[in-house]
Order: sequence, then C-alpha cells, then structure tokens
Amino acid sequence: MNASAFGAAWGELPLLPLQILAIAAAARRCAAAARRLGQPAVIGEIAAGILLGPSLFGWLHPAAWARLFPPDSLGILNGLSQLGLFFFMFTVGMEINQEALRRQARAALVISLASVAVPFLLGLGLAPFLYTRHASSQIPFPPFALFLGTALSVTALPVLARILRDLDLQNTRAGLTAVACAAFGDAAAWCALAAVVGIVQEASPARAALSLLLGAAHAAFMLGVLRPWLKRRAAPGPAGALLLAGASALATEMIGIHALFGAFLAGLTMPEDESLRKSLAGRLGTISTLVLLPIFFALTGLRTKFGLLQSFEHWAVAAAIVSVGVAGKLGGGAVAARLTGLPWRDALAVGALMNARGLVELVVLTIGHDLGILSPELFTMLVFMALTTTLMTGPLVRFFLKPR
Repeated sequence: MNASAFGAAWGELPLLPLQILAIAAAARRCAAAARRLGQPAVIGEIAAGILLGPSLFGWLHPAAWARLFPPDSLGILNGLSQLGLFFFMFTVGMEINQEALRRQARAALVISLASVAVPFLLGLGLAPFLYTRHASSQIPFPPFALFLGTALSVTALPVLARILRDLDLQNTRAGLTAVACAAFGDAAAWCALAAVVGIVQEASPARAALSLLLGAAHAAFMLGVLRPWLKRRAAPGPAGALLLAGASALATEMIGIHALFGAFLAGLTMPEDESLRKSLAGRLGTISTLVLLPIFFALTGLRTKFGLLQSFEHWAVAAAIVSVGVAGKLGGGAVAARLTGLPWRDALAVGALMNARGLVELVVLTIGHDLGILSPELFTMLVFMALTTTLMTGPLVRFFLKPR
C-alpha cells in the first residue's frame, strides 16, 4: 500500500478509538519505563502525554500528528479526561483512612497554610521579572501576579495520592499528613484561583470570599451531616454513590471551587462499607487509571511546546521558576511540618510530597493559558516546573523514608 492509499484508509477509520488506543499504548509503555527507573507509574503517564504532543510526535511526524489529533476532535477527549479525574478523586476520597486523617488535622492545617503562603509570596516576588519579559500583553500586572502566586502554591492531590499508592505509603504518618495538607491547601488555592478568574473576567473579587464560605459549608454538610446519616442507614449502592458524587461535584463547581473537590468530598462521605468501597474502587479506579487519566495527560502534552524554549534565557528562566517552586513548597512545607513535631525525615518527606504539582498544576496552567494570562512560552516553562517537581517526588520520598 503506498503512502496516499494508507492516508486515505486511515482517514476512513473512526478517529476516537485510534486516539484512545495511541494514548493508552504510550501511557502503558512509559509507565513501565518509569517503574524500571524507580519512578511512580504516573510520571511515565505524564511523560507519555508530552511525547504525544508537538514537542516530539508533532515534531517528528507533523502530518501524522495533525491527522491523529485535529483540533476539532479534542472536545470529546477533554470530556473523557474530566470524567477520569472525577472517578479518580472519588476513589481517592473513599480510600483515605479518616480516623488517622483526623489525628493529623492540626498539623495539616499549619503545614498547608505554610505550603500555600510561602510559595504564593515567592511567586509574587518573581512576577515583576516574568511580567516584563514573558507575560501576555493583554493582561494587567495584578491578576498576572496573583495567578503566578496561585500556580506556585498548588499541590497535585491526585498525583500525590497516586505516588503514595504506588509506593505503598498512603497510610503512613507522612502520607496521611501530606494528603490532609494537600486537601486543605488546594481548597484554598482553588478559591484564590476563583478570585483571579473573577478579576480577569471583570467579576467581583468578593466572589472568592463567598466561594470559600460556601465551600466550607458544603464540606461541613457532607462530612458532619450526610456522612453520619449514611452510617446509620444502609450504605448506598454503586449507582447511589455515583449520583452523590455527581451532585457534590456539581455543587462545588457552582460554588466556584473545582468539581474535583466535590468528587473528593463525596468519597470521604462514603460509609466504611468494605464491599462497596472495593467494588467502586476496583471498577472506577481501573478505567480511570488505565484509560481516562492518560487522556488528560495527552491533552496537556498537546498544549505544551518545548520547541518554544530556544534560547539560554528561556531555560534559565525555567530553571529559576523550578528553584522558586521547590524552595516554596518543599522548603516551606518541611519547616512547617518540623515545627508541628514531625521528625526531620518525616517533615522532609511531607515537604517533598507537597512539592508534587503534576496533574492539578496542569489543570491550573491550562486555565491560565485559556484565559490569556500565560503566553505560550511561559505556559511551557511552568509545565516544565510542574514536571520537574513531580519527577523529584518519588526519589526524595524514598530517600527520606528509607530505613537507616
């Protein structure tokens, strides 16, 4: 078959199955490679998304890449990726040991405050330098600076949970503390992001304060009212559990906090019915991990163009962003964890886990890109920061927690 005949045959095939097959195959191979290198599988899945984008596949075979991922086909993939995030966050909430989590609540509040405030302030300090050289000319400085501070203060709760699961550390003291910190801190970061979006879209910044209050009320209702009520009654079936998760996600989305936190809260609300949890976690976790989450990573890869970073200055700025990000999250989180009484090894492990930005950071950066806050070059630099800090997490946690 000649090249033109092959192209015609390809064009007649359904595009979505080909896209899913390519993404799943790349994610599986890269995840296996990551495990061989001592990294969690999720690192390989993120790398697969980058490799499928214009930085490699689109650069090596631009015609094939454009044919496989035409712009008008990405809407369906985006919907599937959001479904994967929804399923995964729901199962993460279900699998958390809440009794152990409650024992870490005081420390988590202190650490999460530090691990949000320190990188946020460092981001504000870095903003004037980046604004004059790499910001979009359509965005005023204040929302740009607030967005940068918010982006540097995010921890990727889903990726953090995946790393802990891959390393079998999800119910250790450091693991539970880090999950609690990420949950508290990211809720605050999403509220800050809501304020930035409101400013950019010329809405009232007071919406952020309202979002915070309504979000706290929603969490109090879910955990303080609905969860005890469900414990007194028979546990909901799988269909009822998913309806509850959908309703909670819709409520947080309407409040102005991302729907992912509604799904996470719904998972926390589930009564401790082992058969229900195993059924839901097995079914939803498998399809989200193997198929749907890799689609999200692939979509992020399609927006990331490392070819834009062509000069020494670009890479120097990217390195500076990574350094500020690590100092804020790992340094700030570790010092705060030590001050709450954790041993230095556990405190450094918590700081390293808080430094994992991966998936949620990519969501935040995508919002900034779509709103025009970030130029393509700065978007790529921040994606590089997200990948680098996430790549550091597994080896650092192993090093800090390994038996001495």
